Amino acid sequence: MIEFRSVSYAFDDISVLEDVSLAIADGEFVVLAGANGSGKTTLLRHCNGLLEPDSGTVLVNETPVSDDLIAARSSVGMVFQHPRDQFVAATIGADVAFGPENLGLAREEIDRRVGESLEAVNMAGRDDERIDQLSGGEQSRVAIAGALAMEPTHLVLDEPFTGLDDPARRSVLSRLESLAADGTGILLATHDLRDVVGIADRIVAMRDGRVVVDDSPEDALEDLARLEVRVPDT
Repeated sequence: MIEFRSVSYAFDDISVLEDVSLAIADGEFVVLAGANGSGKTTLLRHCNGLLEPDSGTVLVNETPVSDDLIAARSSVGMVFQHPRDQFVAATIGADVAFGPENLGLAREEIDRRVGESLEAVNMAGRDDERIDQLSGGEQSRVAIAGALAMEPTHLVLDEPFTGLDDPARRSVLSRLESLAADGTGILLATHDLRDVVGIADRIVAMRDGRVVVDDSPEDALEDLARLEVRVPDT
């Protein structure tokens, strides 16, 4: 479980999060919605200690992130909105393998994870291609594969579908749905619900650094249009 307990955070004395309390259970698929500037990205970056709250506590699997940063980062896979922020290697295969290698896994297990993760984002067999020669959408797919290869207990994604073509979006969505069914908690931030509302267990919406909606998809949708969130046509 990822749990935020009364989390507040300010940047340059400007409040970004205000008293946010929220929990994402194992195997739960939660969509975090809200307009740009609502606080979504800032909240996500607290999940594995990239940011530290000014007040309140963030826990991963019942342990405060600040007490065991390594455990938090092993348990929570992050996919950033701008994938270049997380690449550590020149080629696709080396980058996706980086996390599992640092877990000290056997080569056979690393190769299995890399192969399955690249297949999940429609990039199987492209291990030796250079990341800096990929399109933006392809880089996003590599970033998602890198997070999947860690097989975390929770996967946190910030606008992961930006730049993806339709087959890649469908492939990634299918993989995320399968992960949630197998017990991985999913927290996915987006301002566009068209792709995810059908598979989400809950929709949480933010405005001005606060949680203003936390409900089932069918009950949450009617409240979201006023928050500048793109909702599916009904």
